[in-house]
Amino acid sequence: MIYRAIGLMSGSSLDGLDIAFTEFTETGGKWTFEITAAECIEYSNEWQEKLKTATSLSALDYQLLHTEYGHFIGNQVNQFIDRHRLHHKVHLVASHGHTSFHLPQQQMTAQLGDGAAIAAETKLSVISDLRALDIALGGQGAPIVPIGEKILFSGYDYFLNIGGIANISINANRKYIAFDVCSANRVLNMLTAENGIKYDDGGKLAASGNVHDGLLTELNKLDYYSKPYPKSLANSFGTDIVYPIIQRAALSTVDSLRTYVKHIAVQVRNAVLNNGLLATDARHKMLVTGGGALNSFLVEQLKFLLAEEMTDVMVPDEKLLQYKEAVIMALIGVLRWREEANVLPSVTGASRESIGGALWLG
Repeated sequence: MIYRAIGLMSGSSLDGLDIAFTEFTETGGKWTFEITAAECIEYSNEWQEKLKTATSLSALDYQLLHTEYGHFIGNQVNQFIDRHRLHHKVHLVASHGHTSFHLPQQQMTAQLGDGAAIAAETKLSVISDLRALDIALGGQGAPIVPIGEKILFSGYDYFLNIGGIANISINANRKYIAFDVCSANRVLNMLTAENGIKYDDGGKLAASGNVHDGLLTELNKLDYYSKPYPKSLANSFGTDIVYPIIQRAALSTVDSLRTYVKHIAVQVRNAVLNNGLLATDARHKMLVTGGGALNSFLVEQLKFLLAEEMTDVMVPDEKLLQYKEAVIMALIGVLRWREEANVLPSVTGASRESIGGALWLG
């Protein structure tokens, strides 16, 4: 069977809306895929501010934003289809939305971007609310990407995605586990914003700074890191806990960036050491994707620390690097359409497998 689907992803780094049109082929339970077209629609300052401050809105204003953002997404999908001449080629759209609230301990998660509004705008079948059922079943609702890594990729032992939050998937003795590692681009971008810069291109600013050992030690002692999986992070971990700690250290921007890059690399190494495959003598492979994989200085730090742990860090071509999550959202939508399990309870801690996602027939 062949499925042509658009996947949509808006990460906590607030850089933009990722759109990927992917053709999936399933033959005898084996899946292959090809990314036909992909773009990142950069958010305006207005949209960045709306998404950033959504959690402070009243219930009514939040719902109005939910609807407005859904229509915005639908319009962006229509323009994407026009630009790439995809009319009558798209079978379905799978939208992750933009996470606002994430409280798995209270069995609640919320992503902005009304699926009904997207369906109304595009006149296509839309699958949204991808995390909700797993949360209702006692899971973390995150990470949900490992189902796609298991189906679409082979030959890797670790998958690291560095977005606003860094998360890792581990193929440990044929059992998939995954969890959020730490805040990543969201904090780095907040630090560069202090100097009016959107992001640290290639990590050049961080590379010019020095590690502050006291700050690094304080960050590494945060309670979250000692918790066992399954576990996940909300955006507020970076904005309300991590960033204020860095601010109190009163360092230069370059020293703060350098220290936080080291912190990310250390936490990724710890995730490998504490949950990995290192009982064997074989070398292991880690695929690194997400916007943070474009930070060459961060990747260098990862390679340096993980080489000592028998793990080779690999960065794919730029299209897969930037749009892997959007591609997997499309696959999760296809699995929902086929009424097949589209989440791994071994990852999320849910009581059972589930077929997640609300279906809106456009």
